[in-house]
Amino acid sequence: MQFGLIGYPLGHSYSKGHFSNKFEREGLVDCRYDNFEISSADQLKEIIFRHPDLRGLNVTIPHKQAVIPFIDEIDPTALQIGAVNTIKIFRSDNVCLKGYNTDVIGFQKSLERWPLRSSINALVFGTGGSSLAVKHALNRLNIKYISVSRNFSHDQIPYESITREIAANHLLWINCTPVGMFPDITSLLPLPYDCLTSSHYLFDLIYNPDMTRFLSMGVRAGAKVMNGSIMLYEQAEASWRIWTEEQE
Repeated sequence: MQFGLIGYPLGHSYSKGHFSNKFEREGLVDCRYDNFEISSADQLKEIIFRHPDLRGLNVTIPHKQAVIPFIDEIDPTALQIGAVNTIKIFRSDNVCLKGYNTDVIGFQKSLERWPLRSSINALVFGTGGSSLAVKHALNRLNIKYISVSRNFSHDQIPYESITREIAANHLLWINCTPVGMFPDITSLLPLPYDCLTSSHYLFDLIYNPDMTRFLSMGVRAGAKVMNGSIMLYEQAEASWRIWTEEQE
């Protein structure tokens, strides 16, 4: 059986290594995992047609929302989030694709490792598919948040609008953007880092590099920091359960 990852670019991703190690460790000699670097989500059907052994795909930047029109059925949680990062491929007389979101599982399990107080508020940076899963998890955990991006709208503020008061009242900062991701590791979000304290928590969905400039600014202020490696592991294992639940 073949599994894989679609996105663009994929040079930063550890998913292939995670699953290749898993298959070797568990003796799954008939399984393989490949990267499919595609610039447009409409290339999805071509990949599935060209690889008849393909049974599941992970989806990463920038296709988590763009793949939805090409999927036959969407799990209710993924539909509510508005983003898909896992696709299960059913093959019988016809090919049927079902979309799921395991990012929400990975993020929530990661966040639960911190002893966050119940009254904590969050700042969520970015508006892509990953941020939608993060905000869904925050809603589940009853954590209030402000969405922050480059532009102003009815439901988000621009980076330059973060005041010292906002920074002080929102102790959980979550980077859902690719800013600082390999290979552009020197990039940094335009945030008031001088407002950070030892009471802050910084979570970066990026796991390559393991210490982004965003996280290093938190370390410098004595804040607690976490990268996306635990989230990667948890969402990948959730994907595996989805792909194999009817094949074991």
